[in-house]
Amino acid sequence: MTRNADTPTTRELAQRLLAYEAGVSSAALPNTPAACRVCDKLRRPLTTLAGAAGFRSLLARALTLAKQESPALGAWEVKADGSLEGMNGEAAPLGAVLIAHLIGLMTTFIGESLTLRLLHDVWIDLPDPEVAFERNEQK
Repeated sequence: MTRNADTPTTRELAQRLLAYEAGVSSAALPNTPAACRVCDKLRRPLTTLAGAAGFRSLLARALTLAKQESPALGAWEVKADGSLEGMNGEAAPLGAVLIAHLIGLMTTFIGESLTLRLLHDVWIDLPDPEVAFERNEQK
């Protein structure tokens, strides 16, 4: 059995992170999509945990899964430094698909507790509701 990393909980967390980032005024990066800001904020702790190549691999896998679900993400790519490029205005709202897959993969590889702690450490001001990850398993 393999565990499906994309669940309603990961979607909800992705939406909350994107909404938070969209609501934060970023004078330094006013035209940067919220999905890029979320990935950039996760880059440091995940690079510390898994190395630069590990972060890039995790983000690339999340993007591959997201592209299967939303072909409009086809132009998006993970650059060698782990940043995203090719985000156009039409596909920017689909960033939640990418972030949900990234959170799901984090949960799969480092566990629910560490994933939630890492998210809370990065977004200290984000409300901390009770989160229960679903166990969507596929045969």
